[in-house]
Amino acid sequence: MTATLPTASAAPLPAATQKNRRNPLPHAVQPAMEPRCRFCGEALHTTLVDLGTSPLCEDFVRPEDFNRAEAQYPLHARVCGSCFLVQVGDFLPADKIFRDEYCYFSSYSTTWLAHARRYTEQMVTRFGIGPEEFVVEVASNDGYLLQYFLERDIPVLGIEPAGNVADAARSKGINTLSKFFGRRTAQEVASTYGQADLLIGNNVLAHVPDINDFVGGLKIMLKPGGVLTMEFPHLLRLIEGRQFDTIYHEHFSYLSFYTVERIFAHHGLTLFDVEELPTHGGSLRIYARHATDDARPVEARVAELRQREIELGVNTLPFYTAFSEAVKETKRALLSFLIEVKRAGKTVVGYGAPGKGNTLLNYCGIRTDFLDYTVDANPHKHGLFLPGSRIPIYHPDRIRQTRPDFVLILPWNLRAEIMQQMADIRQWGGRFVVPIPMVAVYD
Repeated sequence: MTATLPTASAAPLPAATQKNRRNPLPHAVQPAMEPRCRFCGEALHTTLVDLGTSPLCEDFVRPEDFNRAEAQYPLHARVCGSCFLVQVGDFLPADKIFRDEYCYFSSYSTTWLAHARRYTEQMVTRFGIGPEEFVVEVASNDGYLLQYFLERDIPVLGIEPAGNVADAARSKGINTLSKFFGRRTAQEVASTYGQADLLIGNNVLAHVPDINDFVGGLKIMLKPGGVLTMEFPHLLRLIEGRQFDTIYHEHFSYLSFYTVERIFAHHGLTLFDVEELPTHGGSLRIYARHATDDARPVEARVAELRQREIELGVNTLPFYTAFSEAVKETKRALLSFLIEVKRAGKTVVGYGAPGKGNTLLNYCGIRTDFLDYTVDANPHKHGLFLPGSRIPIYHPDRIRQTRPDFVLILPWNLRAEIMQQMADIRQWGGRFVVPIPMVAVYD
């Protein structure tokens, strides 16, 4: 059984959104104002989960700033009753979040690099991407992906707003522009470099406060007959897996296939295929083309996933309202475990300093009274402190030096990679702990 795309997806945006477009706010919506959907402009009345207040998850604390207060912002995820886009408020402009000293570098995960290489091979095989085509990646980070196209002598361009991360890509020989992406940037890049045969955006769609400007820019940047692919965490997996820690200020939107199809259709882009991926706890890879391009038929997987989501209820508010209580139970279970082992005199440390870990620790109120320290493979984080919790970050060798009883894996989506890298903790009886969806201990 299949379902047709709701006609509302191609309808004009409500007057509230048009009004906001004419009078864009220079910063965030003020708390006193009624929050409105960043896609369709409808008022937001339904809560998915309220995680209290939290600092920016990538705003790591330097030693000289340890005794200074941090700004805290509400972390309240709501769902739109019209288009069912789940979203948090934008309390800061994007350039205050993704600034020149951003600490996230994709290349420090071997799992993610392998994923990027497989993607390159797949695109080359399926769409015939070669030296005659032009590949552009939006939010290209440190060149983790484009380097594999460059190896095949395929012309590439990265667009990455964080200056230090873009510099890392340039050091690999990858032409990278330090810009935020939207309609204006798309017009500038398309007129200077040309439109993209293959346009890529991995884990960026959730990060844009103005989703209409961003997707409108994709439409401009994509060559007639070109292919656009985007990957993002799947809202279904977030809810089913209690992945509340993936909610943070840098993630403005949380997307089901049902909603993202409506957004892209509104901007003249048709989703012609979709894949479900295991990355980041469960992601989607969507394939898009211009709506006027009939050369690529819509695959059966599109209708199948759309219908499956509808049958689960993603286009009804009751689907979302039970999540908040499930999150509270996950919090209680983690705190009960930590209290029990600390009372028994055991030592607990963390592995990783990801954004999701900071949401988890701050929502649960976990500080150095429960977690002695954490470690990370990214040297840019060593010597810093986690935002909010002020837990110190060290090199992974610190675990082998101190021999803790438990290692709490904060980037739980990489648990297999981490448990393999740190397998030697079993020599002293160390055990791994995964906090999501419910606390689990592994020997």
